Amino acid sequence: MNNHLTQKKISVVIACYNEEANIRTLYDRLINVFKDITPHYEFIYVDNNSTDSSPQIYKELAAQDKSVSAILMARNFGTSDSSFSAGTEYASGDAVIWIDGDIQDPPELIKEFVQKWLEGNDVVYGIRAKRDASLVMKLGSKLFYRVFNKMSYIHMPVDAGDFGLMDRKVVDVFNQLPERDRFVRGLRAWVGFKQTGIPYKRADRQAGVSTQKISRYFYTFRKGIFSFSYYPLSLITYLAVFAFFILVAAGIIYPIWSIIDPAPSGFLTILMIVLFIGSVQMISLAILGEYLGRIFEEVKGRPKYVIREIINDKRK
Repeated sequence: MNNHLTQKKISVVIACYNEEANIRTLYDRLINVFKDITPHYEFIYVDNNSTDSSPQIYKELAAQDKSVSAILMARNFGTSDSSFSAGTEYASGDAVIWIDGDIQDPPELIKEFVQKWLEGNDVVYGIRAKRDASLVMKLGSKLFYRVFNKMSYIHMPVDAGDFGLMDRKVVDVFNQLPERDRFVRGLRAWVGFKQTGIPYKRADRQAGVSTQKISRYFYTFRKGIFSFSYYPLSLITYLAVFAFFILVAAGIIYPIWSIIDPAPSGFLTILMIVLFIGSVQMISLAILGEYLGRIFEEVKGRPKYVIREIINDKRK
């Protein structure tokens, strides 16, 4: 047990959806980890409206261990961003750790997170140096982080997922951020402070069936890019300028061509020009639509999430 943590409390926020096969296993592994860290901890399961027997398991764990709480969402709020936000606002620890309930991220790495935190780092995140996944998933993940850093106005650590630790002062700033459509790992990078990463191998899920589909990863990619980048808006300008020069060049070349070859131009050329201009317009409208949709979501002022029930609510 770490003597430096005798007066410190650590909160672990666990994002779950249909993880009945993993809840107890993760709890047991976390208990073993915290035996070597500190007796002052809380485990906060945040359930994104599971359809399996997860709520009953939370109740059993909370009855067995008073350090366990569970936040049950009123409906499914999509990605785990809402779950981590809800759990972080509820957490009372001097440090808050995020981890997914599928146990792809090893809870044993928390010991190293805490050590880096004690050395003065305010944010410690896991870097997925290796991962058990399909080739498409590996390439897609690596491409996302590199495209994000190329296009974004903030630097987000390459291959760093949600798994990580934040000091209380970072948590307090994070909880004040008003965004509703959240990309939490981007927000964690945006707040700043002293940050460092620890490489690890991300395993395949321990049990159960993954609910993540390719469309969900694409949605996350879009949310990250359009939340932290103005580059797509600049792309509209680039496309417009490119189209303008194409038309200027055509305006110069076609009259000269008509003198050399007076034969009437083909329908295919006209069709290609119309399709090109139409494509530029549609791409521009799609980009504007992405930003407009996010503005629309924010100005409505709806809450980031809705809680149905809190099992073992310590705030009462």
